[in-house]
Amino acid sequence: MRSRPSRLFIPALLVLAAIVVALNAWFGFRAIQSLRDSESWVAYTWQAVNQVEMIMGSIKDAEAASRGYLITGDESFLQPYLEARKELPEQLNHFESLTSTNPSQSQRLVEMRAVLEQRLNLLQQAIDLRHVDDHQTVQAVVLSGTGRVEMEHLRRIADEMEAEERRQLAIRTANADRDNRQAHLMIALASVLDLLFIVFLFRHFSLERNMRVAAEMDADRLDNAHAESEKHAREIEALNATLEQRVKERTAELEAINHELEAFSYSVSHDLRAPLRTIDGFSLALEEDYQAAVDETGRDYIRRVRNGVQRMGQLIDALLQLSRITRAEITHGSFDMSYLVEQVATALREENPGRDIVFNIEPKLTATGDSRLVRVALENLLGNAVKFSEKKPSTVIDFGWDKEKKAWFVRDNGAGFDMVYANKLFGAFHRLHGDKDFRGSGIGLATVARIVHRHHGTIWADSVVDHGATFWFTLG
Repeated sequence: MRSRPSRLFIPALLVLAAIVVALNAWFGFRAIQSLRDSESWVAYTWQAVNQVEMIMGSIKDAEAASRGYLITGDESFLQPYLEARKELPEQLNHFESLTSTNPSQSQRLVEMRAVLEQRLNLLQQAIDLRHVDDHQTVQAVVLSGTGRVEMEHLRRIADEMEAEERRQLAIRTANADRDNRQAHLMIALASVLDLLFIVFLFRHFSLERNMRVAAEMDADRLDNAHAESEKHAREIEALNATLEQRVKERTAELEAINHELEAFSYSVSHDLRAPLRTIDGFSLALEEDYQAAVDETGRDYIRRVRNGVQRMGQLIDALLQLSRITRAEITHGSFDMSYLVEQVATALREENPGRDIVFNIEPKLTATGDSRLVRVALENLLGNAVKFSEKKPSTVIDFGWDKEKKAWFVRDNGAGFDMVYANKLFGAFHRLHGDKDFRGSGIGLATVARIVHRHHGTIWADSVVDHGATFWFTLG
């Protein structure tokens, strides 16, 4: 499975190298083309600057030739004037083609054409007057100063044109320098990448060679390891056979222990109850039939015997309930938690008709778990809340969902307990109050904890002495 990707890797690498080289060549070509464009723009700008100078030179030649003719009357002086008039339109058109992308230069060119046409017309008018020997009019035209104003106007336009072109020249020169640097950078980058690819290919081929040698050595080691693995596999099979036998033996032991626990539960439920009923029955007979024959101390002893027997019966019932909960199967399902608490609360009110008990139950709460076992847990928690609040003039018990702790809670305003002994709350027969204060078996909270743990949940409590207690629990 490893050789196939290796065979495909080299062609893929070569294709990638070709793509990178092609991209480098394309970027280098683009950089060189951009450099050529920038240099062309610089050349165009220099041509525009020279063209402005040529236009002004032709204008000056026409001006000087016309003045020479006006002064001397010699027709030979008009040759530069005639050549200038012939060349100026071509020069202006050439300048226009060089600066066609610059709107400001186009406006200046329109203005120059207008002023130049006026100036040439004025020169032609003076030349025509000189032909007819109208010296006074010629002198008036020359001395009017119009020609000087128009020439200054033309020089100003030419200076603005040249300044604009030199500004463009500076920008395009900078662009050309930038493109030149980029072209050199792209060429250098392409060279470095090509060199890196060559180094990479050389290194890859070297690694391939080393891997081939290593693969041959690994093949030898693999043969040895295969022989070792077969040996270990045989050992593991033997261990598995032994382990299966041990599991069977352990399972049989656990089944025997469960049978013994069931037998013990049966014995507690039936065999121990018979002597207790006998003791309770004869104690009741003594209390009723021989009341006159026994003094007050004897009658007190008989009552204590009966109370102890009844107490023993309650402990047996609690132990049996804890044992059944431990062995009961969990049936998960969704149920109405608020309705379940209402049912337990109603039963507790009926069991305590003379007490003022207020239940504050958060409505429309649902839960997931075994509703039968959860009811047993609620009966113990709410029953404890009622029991440990009996010395209060009014009992207030709250039940709901704590969003912060994400847990159910039962809160009462009863006797509470010292948090120093909180770690003993959920153990069997661990009581924080004596029978003189509150009667009980010490199994209730252990039963609740067993139910919560079987739901993969947690339970904890918080309390202050004489200020009630709060129990939180989760259901996994």
